[in-house]
Amino acid sequence: MTADADAAEAEATEGGGKSKKKLIIIAAAGLVLLLGGGGGAAYFLGFLGGGTPAAVPAEGGAEAPPAQKPAVFYDLPEMTVNLSTGGRATYLKVRIALEVADSDVLSKIEPYLPRILDAFQVYLRELRPADLEGSSGLFRLKEELLRRINTAVYPARVEGVLFKEILVQ
Repeated sequence: MTADADAAEAEATEGGGKSKKKLIIIAAAGLVLLLGGGGGAAYFLGFLGGGTPAAVPAEGGAEAPPAQKPAVFYDLPEMTVNLSTGGRATYLKVRIALEVADSDVLSKIEPYLPRILDAFQVYLRELRPADLEGSSGLFRLKEELLRRINTAVYPARVEGVLFKEILVQ
């Protein structure tokens, strides 16, 4: 009986040893993940010199705000187009302003105004009312109009398309 008891005790000790090893490995992995996550957070929050640097005032006193570049805006004529719908007529009325870097660019763009309006009309007529729903729909519209206008006026460049009025009826 002693031999059987010794064998059972040895087997229990080996099983317990494996269990403790697994526990130590899991605890060590958890500790490494915790330290890595904390270190990454400290880095991105700027505690370790990384991430976005905090505003450091200049030696002479207060920090000077960055100079805002001047922009020139050009109002396009108001456009009213019928949208692509299967049944009832739906209209889009839009007033757009173009943002350009300076008046020299504006003088390069003005001769292409008929081409710009044509590109806008063709694109706007293909839209459905569902395409204009929500801020994401208007953002996509703005990006597409900007892409089309920059294609029409190349090599000049328009910096932004600004909606002054949008009405879907």
